[in-house]
Amino acid sequence: MSYSFSSSSPFASVWRNMSSIKMLAATYVMLAVVAMVTGKLDPPERHCKILMLTPVSSQSHKNVFMPLARALADRGHQITILSENPTSSDYPNIIEVTHELTSQEPPDMFEYMKDWNGGWTLFETLLPDYVKNLYKDPSVKDLYERRKEFDLFVVDHEFNEIVYPFLHEASFIMVNTPGIDYRQSAVLGNVFNPAYVPNINSDFPRPFSIWHRFINTLIQIVFAIYWRNWVIVPQLQKEISVQFPELPPLLELERNMSLALMNTHFSIGIPLPLLPSQVEVGAMHCRPGNPLPQELESWITGAGSTGVIYFNLGSVAQGNSMPVQYRELFLRVFARLPQRVIWKYEGELDNVPDNVMITDWLPQQDILAHNNVKVFITHGGLLSMQEAIYHATPLLALPIFSDQPRNSMFIRESELGDFLLWEELTDDMIVDALNKIINNPKYKENILRKSKLMRDQPVPPTELAVFWTEYVIRHKGAPQLRSPAAQLSWVEFLMLDVIFLLHLAMFFLYFITRRIFRVISAKICSAKDSKKKKEKKE
Repeated sequence: MSYSFSSSSPFASVWRNMSSIKMLAATYVMLAVVAMVTGKLDPPERHCKILMLTPVSSQSHKNVFMPLARALADRGHQITILSENPTSSDYPNIIEVTHELTSQEPPDMFEYMKDWNGGWTLFETLLPDYVKNLYKDPSVKDLYERRKEFDLFVVDHEFNEIVYPFLHEASFIMVNTPGIDYRQSAVLGNVFNPAYVPNINSDFPRPFSIWHRFINTLIQIVFAIYWRNWVIVPQLQKEISVQFPELPPLLELERNMSLALMNTHFSIGIPLPLLPSQVEVGAMHCRPGNPLPQELESWITGAGSTGVIYFNLGSVAQGNSMPVQYRELFLRVFARLPQRVIWKYEGELDNVPDNVMITDWLPQQDILAHNNVKVFITHGGLLSMQEAIYHATPLLALPIFSDQPRNSMFIRESELGDFLLWEELTDDMIVDALNKIINNPKYKENILRKSKLMRDQPVPPTELAVFWTEYVIRHKGAPQLRSPAAQLSWVEFLMLDVIFLLHLAMFFLYFITRRIFRVISAKICSAKDSKKKKEKKE
């Protein structure tokens, strides 16, 4: 018998709802750390108004913002969130504002699997359409007219250049929901080395070969130019300049960023040299699992020792947009498995095997926290990967677009599971991959070890994010955090002018030295010739 729950079922509705100075400084740092670890941050100097701007974002991006919003609200701050996602909280001190530009059908991300730049072509039309209408939306227009009321703006870094007009002459920080972004790091004055830092879409086995270093460098340069200087931002700039002709260029406004809260951590990525203005708060949204609804708990525990496989492709790639051949393939595969399967699928499916539960919404972290869940079949999104690591559930990734191939490579290289490519999928390939991950204990052991590393932090990431958010407010934008490198042009940063002068100096030195040697040589030869002539005369 197969099971199906709709979004209106009780199950779904419940879950939606100098040495001495150094010693003194070290002492203060230790006290601050202890205070944050024990949850005893000093009360804020004053209660502030904070506007979080996420008008172009998926539900998963909003899931990163909400823990920070709630933590700030708990400290008395008034939080307003501009989002394209439906209101999901009635939390005190939090006001959610939803703009009205989301009537269009969600994009079919499976159509972008073969996109030359990993699915980013979608935004060539989506973002310009948004920016033309965003500031005409009554709720957005009202917020913009009241922007001077806010003490700080918190911006979703990815896709949201369209809100930069809010940031003119204001203090703001950004939240990097996708984790590492070499483009933004360069804006802050910290240029990551492409010899080991991956590009936004893909990664390679380490150490990078010379070919991989070449490809990685080329991708980083081309994609940065494509997004910031060639296609995306120029289109947005053109429309913004029409609506707000007095504003500086968008990329100039971006350079005034005070801080970046990065959704990454060295324990679940690679160690990076970071500036004081780059703070790792990876897995800020992760939390211990809550008890499951009785029906779902019974389904999972009823699977016995064989366990359960959880299948969820995230909040962007809708299940009903999956090509028919893949839907039929997974139904055949799941019918062959001894495990039960929980599949998040938006829509109706025929011929569902008895061991498969279909529903359009699930409490993901609570499922991953259950010890009878053996494998998580995922699209390889960063947030899903972090949740799986936090709850120590091995992964089988099926990357579709964006950073998912990069995350999937990390899963394989770290032996937290494996990944498969959609165009190569066969029934036996999926069955073999699942059996390998379930039956080989190394995958569970590795992800348990990784989970322990991820949790072993002196300060919970949410509290760290709260501290630095309030720090920027306390210090009026915290200009002391900004690197002087952020104000340099690429010519100055790479010292191309200095290198040119050095080459010029070496050329002149070579030229002058050569002339001197020629003169000396000519003198010596002339002296020798004179001596020979004199000897002949004698």
